[in-house]
Order: sequence, then structure tokens, then C-alpha cells
Amino acid sequence: MLKIYHNPRCRKSRAGLAYLQNKGLDAEIIEYIKNPVSEEELKEVLMKLNKKPREIIRTQEEVYKSQFRGKNFTDHEWIKILIEHPKLIQRPIVVKKHKAIIADPPENIDQLL
Repeated sequence: MLKIYHNPRCRKSRAGLAYLQNKGLDAEIIEYIKNPVSEEELKEVLMKLNKKPREIIRTQEEVYKSQFRGKNFTDHEWIKILIEHPKLIQRPIVVKKHKAIIADPPENIDQLL
């Protein structure tokens, strides 16, 4: 079963979900802004993405620019920041078993199929 970490207010996230649906694929939709992920879940997603926390940050967000740009944090600190500010997490993220991708563009989802 696929999981999609989704923000319905985000155009790119909606495009990723639509791509899955147009392919006839079911996915568990996780609205991570409404229901923030746990530290353990975020670490698992990062492992499946094969990325460090810093690599999934949306640097164009105002909260990033005003509070975090130019500062050095450890991976653990970035994870805490991402949990506290889930808008900073790139989206959508699609997970299948042991692998995950950032589905921007939506065609990246094909890497999981």
C-alpha cells in the first residue's frame, strides 16, 4: 500500500495525489500539517528517501527565511524543527514499503511502481 504525505492546500501536493488517482492507485493519505508526524515516523521517511533532514526543507517558506536560513543545525535539531513546522517539509512524499520519493514532479511516482 502506498502512503502520500499530503497538504491539500498545496498545488504540487494535489498534483501528486491526482497522478496516483489517475493511475488507479490507492494510497493512504496523511495530512501531515493537520496531524504532524512523530520523530520516529519522520526518521523512517528520511531513511526511505535516503536524504538528510536538511535536504527536504522548503527554503522558500517565510518561517524558514525568518528563523532558520543561514543557521547550522544538527540532523536531530532539523528533525525537531520539521516536526514543529511541518510546512517546511517538501511535498508530496510518496512511500512504498522500503522506498520513498518526493513527487515533484508527479512523474517521480513512477520510480516506485
